Amino acid sequence: MISQEAMKHFKIFRNPFIDDIQKDSDIFMSEEHRYIEAAMIDAARHGGFLAVIGEVGSGKSVMRRKVVEQLKKDGDVIVIFPQMIDKTRVNAASICDAIIMDLSESKPSMKLEAKTRQVHKLLLERAKQGFRSVLIVEEAHDLHTNTLKYLKRFYELEDGYRKLLGIILVGQTELKNLFNEQAHIEMREVIRRIQTAEIKGLNGNTKDYLNMKFKRIGAKVDDIFEDGAFKALTQRLTTKDRRNQSISHAYPLIVNNYAAKAMNMAYEMGEKKVTEAVVMAI
Repeated sequence: MISQEAMKHFKIFRNPFIDDIQKDSDIFMSEEHRYIEAAMIDAARHGGFLAVIGEVGSGKSVMRRKVVEQLKKDGDVIVIFPQMIDKTRVNAASICDAIIMDLSESKPSMKLEAKTRQVHKLLLERAKQGFRSVLIVEEAHDLHTNTLKYLKRFYELEDGYRKLLGIILVGQTELKNLFNEQAHIEMREVIRRIQTAEIKGLNGNTKDYLNMKFKRIGAKVDDIFEDGAFKALTQRLTTKDRRNQSISHAYPLIVNNYAAKAMNMAYEMGEKKVTEAVVMAI
């Protein structure tokens, strides 16, 4: 949180990191983000099986909302979105219920066999009407391995050679661990069919990202941060793995928090701008 004193110091009247996404143009899209967006839309339109994976604060839910809004505007893809909050309790029956309720006004049958027949019938009907259907599950890292296997069965529903249901899973990095075949041999039938797309850190896009955030509140990022501060921020949020490969932790939420802390510290230190030294002192 940027303090009131720091906001006065830098002559800004709104916090650029609060209520910062109100429309599509407020979303920062790097080339990587555009690739993942395209992969999600492709899975929705062509019956794909996709897992979007990212750390907390990496922008997974924002990407999901952006894609859903685009599909709604286009109008030819029906989005099925299970509402059960506790994803550990999602099972074949609850997935059937979500599909039935989002594709029709029909009441789900009581027996699982009857539910499954309802699902297949509804998906066929919507396909014949010219609609594609996609199931999107958030917090997918909480799904039981058996549920992931059930999803593969739903994915296999077909009309001739055409898939009737696209599936997009959105989850934290624990989901990626579930797709390690050596550790989860029982998941091989899912692992060998699902495509994964991982949201990485902002890497070299940190300045562009912050520039967009400040621009939307009428401020210039160069009036607040020195160039060295961006390099320092990237350095602070980069670690090395066991193979000495660089890993960026510059996810939007973390960058927001670091930028706010740096602005507060710059004010307290009497600096006109956030400098490299300020960032390294956080």
